[in-house]
Amino acid sequence: MTSTILLQAGGAGGGLMGFLPMILIIVVFYFFMIRPQMKKAKDHKKYIEELKVNDRVVTTAGIHGRIVEVSETTFLVDVGGGVKIRFDKSAISLDASKALNTASPKA
Repeated sequence: MTSTILLQAGGAGGGLMGFLPMILIIVVFYFFMIRPQMKKAKDHKKYIEELKVNDRVVTTAGIHGRIVEVSETTFLVDVGGGVKIRFDKSAISLDASKALNTASPKA
């Protein structure tokens, strides 16, 4: 009879211990995957909102140019030779544009 009571008491703690690895995996996943991705998306959105006419940008397709017009959802980018292309704001690459603007001064 005493052994039955001990087994039941041990089983209750084992249930919590069984979920502990799953909880730890979720916490690690959040801090190493989800949180950095949310921060990067927030930084990209802030960068896009701060862009203005005459800023140099690089698109996700690798096209370099200078912004000549800003609308609500798009940029008109002069890519040289009088060619102007309209890009969606999400097509601007944050990392490449920042590297372009820090590597060489604006002309």
